[in-house]
Amino acid sequence: MSQEQIPEKLDITDELIAERADFVPGQTPEDMPGWMRKTVGTIDITNNWVGKITCLMLLPLLGMMVYEVLARKLFTAPTLWSYDFSRMISGAMFMAAAGYALMRGVHIRADFLYRHWQRKNQLTVDVLLYLLLYFPAMIFFLWSSFGYTLKAWMIWETAMDTAYAAPLAPARTAMPLGVLFLILQGVSEVLKAIHEMPDERARFFKRAALPYIVILGYIFALVSFPNAVPALFDAGNFSIDISSEMIGVIMIAVMLFSIFVGFPISFTLIFLGFIFGAWGFSTKLVFFLQTLQFNNVMLEQTLAAVPLFVFMGILMEKAGLMERLFQAVQLMMSQTRGSLYLAVLFVSTIFAAATGIVGASVTILGIMAAKTMRRSGYDVRLAAGTITAGGTLGILIPPSIMLVVMGPVLEVPVTDLFAAAIIPGILLASLYAGYAMVRCWMNPDLGPTLPPEARPETSPYYWLEAILVIGSIIIFFTLIIMGLSGSFEYLFPFASLAVPLAWMGLMYVAAKWVKDHQPSGFFFSQLWYEFFMGLVPPSALVAFALGSILFGWATPTEGAACGAFGALFLSLAYRKLTWNSLFEALIKTLEISVLILFLVAASNFFGAVFSRLGTPTMLTEFMLTWDMSATMILIIIMALIFLLGWPLEWVPIVLIIIPILVPVLVELEVNLVWFAILVAVNLQTAWLSPPVALSAYFLKGVVPEWDLKDIYLGMMQFMLIQLVGLVLIFSFPQIALWLPNYIYGN
Repeated sequence: MSQEQIPEKLDITDELIAERADFVPGQTPEDMPGWMRKTVGTIDITNNWVGKITCLMLLPLLGMMVYEVLARKLFTAPTLWSYDFSRMISGAMFMAAAGYALMRGVHIRADFLYRHWQRKNQLTVDVLLYLLLYFPAMIFFLWSSFGYTLKAWMIWETAMDTAYAAPLAPARTAMPLGVLFLILQGVSEVLKAIHEMPDERARFFKRAALPYIVILGYIFALVSFPNAVPALFDAGNFSIDISSEMIGVIMIAVMLFSIFVGFPISFTLIFLGFIFGAWGFSTKLVFFLQTLQFNNVMLEQTLAAVPLFVFMGILMEKAGLMERLFQAVQLMMSQTRGSLYLAVLFVSTIFAAATGIVGASVTILGIMAAKTMRRSGYDVRLAAGTITAGGTLGILIPPSIMLVVMGPVLEVPVTDLFAAAIIPGILLASLYAGYAMVRCWMNPDLGPTLPPEARPETSPYYWLEAILVIGSIIIFFTLIIMGLSGSFEYLFPFASLAVPLAWMGLMYVAAKWVKDHQPSGFFFSQLWYEFFMGLVPPSALVAFALGSILFGWATPTEGAACGAFGALFLSLAYRKLTWNSLFEALIKTLEISVLILFLVAASNFFGAVFSRLGTPTMLTEFMLTWDMSATMILIIIMALIFLLGWPLEWVPIVLIIIPILVPVLVELEVNLVWFAILVAVNLQTAWLSPPVALSAYFLKGVVPEWDLKDIYLGMMQFMLIQLVGLVLIFSFPQIALWLPNYIYGN
């Protein structure tokens, strides 16, 4: 039997984090030299406090966005300051906490090779890359960002793209501070690695420390003060006659090789951007591009939705509504073959919209469903496939974090991507459910009905119960959509909120009357109450948050804030929130946000250098010379993304690979909204494709008695179904484009 798992105790909100450091900051090995213990402990404690303080910035960000929505909608008095302050707080958060994220090991790395190396080899490669790549890049970053920030303070620079014109210097200060914390944490990580590696290797690095510092200092002085420091050799004698476009090609090749070594991708991109930018044009311009791109990401208001949506998802998972809904759905369908498969897929679809966290969905579904499926004699492979496939829906179904990040990359509105993802998400969930039901129809032993003793007590009018409850819920959500679309504006002020709430009140009164009087023996089973309480609160919250975005009531950031505020309220209402759990949610939100947003900024810098070299234009012209149709080129691109989805997560693919392909897509006149949905569906395969398939490891962790081979075989069935869905969306673009065209026009 598996060990009993407690969802609240599992760390399941960080599926993108490869090598989380599991230690108490400040605690160092007893056998570490005293000076080293003091240095490491001081740095770790400092960055730990920076993280604890920085995560609290999410609360004022949440508050000012909710205030802006209320002020604009209730009092027709929008603020001038909320836009500027919200984006600056979000930008300052991910920059200031970058060192904390490094301490916790949450900067994403492509570690599918790295994780299989011997520990001593991991440590050696890490130290070498810190010395050769990390410290040079961070020191030059500190120098350029310090000058950029100092200028903002000296001239009291203000934002020029808003009426409020907020001063930029306070928020921009987070850039050099964050880099300083990164440098300090890098020192700590190197010292810890040297202490842990074999003595012979440790002595080599200790002896090389002083020469390394001297050489690094000389290179920094030579680049930063070229007229004041004599060069020891003439670089012109070593120059290679190569075009800037070809330098960009080499840059991409080195980048692909480097990220597969296993070092955190963000720092690899920053270093390569510096090196190839200095080679291709000039150090002065590459410094400018670096600070400009990080500053642009810090001031991108759409990206402020990332921490808010993440926070919303973590709180919804903590509220425990997923378990409640699953229990109700499986009892509702207790007399149906394969009912547990349907329960898993129904619940995972609802909570994909509520959380969007794959690790949380797969883990909680495994805890809830595996024991019941095993006891009921369900097929292990089909059970594992439904759990893992259902959990991946959070990547696609809005409000997907991936779509929020992909919008600025493709320069298309996030609202269009949200609208375009709804029908494909439902399509995939329906294909999963249809496959499971057909299998059970062909072989009833794969999913037998629940035994009579496990079925709930119902009235003689069970189907009337079902029709009344489900019909009332459908009407409720229809009224929400109608209200958000403006159908009730002519009635009276705030009718968009009042009408759905009035219907809910009517539902409550009717249910109470039936409970008290039981006409002709008719009553509502207790399972319907559990179903209602598990389904309606999270679904209504998502409907209001997502609907407010789609119908123009709120920006993505404002909608995310309202959703996060609603999730906070639900967690309090269900008595699942304490000060400790709130702080834990804030910390985890900070870690995932830094992981994503710091990589967004690093990839933007890398992409800016790549574009400045002129390589995208050359690649576009080269691909357009192929004797192929646009459809065939798009198929090749999809195949490339599918293959990259095995070793890489969606973050580096969306932020590094997709921007390289965008110029080609534009020349081929490919609809970028449609392309984004194709990419999103394609990247779901990363969670279902062996041998990486992180979903398998999440499920194996909570159901250890299920063989990993059976989990893989179950996942692969649904991976093939997902490919069918991808082909359908590819062949019929209107599956993705109809809804955004219907809402926003052509």
